[in-house]
Amino acid sequence: MSESFLELVKARRSYYALSNKTPIPAEKITQIVSDSLKYVPSSFNSQSSRVVLLFGKEHEALWDLVLEVLKPVAPPEQYPRTIEKVNACFKSGFGTVLFFEDNAAVIDMQEKFPLYQDRFPTWAQHTSGMLQYIVWLAFEKEGLGASLQHYNPLIDEKFRDNYKLPVTWQLVAQMPFGAPAAEPGEKTFLDMDERFKVFGH
Repeated sequence: MSESFLELVKARRSYYALSNKTPIPAEKITQIVSDSLKYVPSSFNSQSSRVVLLFGKEHEALWDLVLEVLKPVAPPEQYPRTIEKVNACFKSGFGTVLFFEDNAAVIDMQEKFPLYQDRFPTWAQHTSGMLQYIVWLAFEKEGLGASLQHYNPLIDEKFRDNYKLPVTWQLVAQMPFGAPAAEPGEKTFLDMDERFKVFGH
């Protein structure tokens, strides 16, 4: 079992060329994301992570919003390339998962456990990272390509307003996904002797 899990870990890649097709139904994608959110570990069982899942026109509208927000801040000579990248790599997909952490839940834990109050924001980010990875691996297993993007905090306020989300929901990352439209680029690795040490064996 561990071997098959690690093979999945090795296979997971960032796919930047996505199509709006999917090898599994939207209902199964929804269940994957829901189960991932429900069962991800969190410090003191705080369950501070929140998720928004977008399909179809709602997914496309997110990436239109990204371009709208980027236009006034991107260098004019670079903006055409930004449009091309967003449309070809993210909007072209089947959907997007947006990962949030609820600051209200974090503050609640800080008040309940004041001894650890300075750690809860960091622990919430650990939970979010695990959640993102669980979803990513599950997508890989089902033949979905994905990448992880960070257009927050530029889009946070407008996105929350559009969907009437609580102001305490802090956007952490966006994961566009869909059927891979091209192979990912080559992945290189640093020397493991510089990154990994074993003692006592």
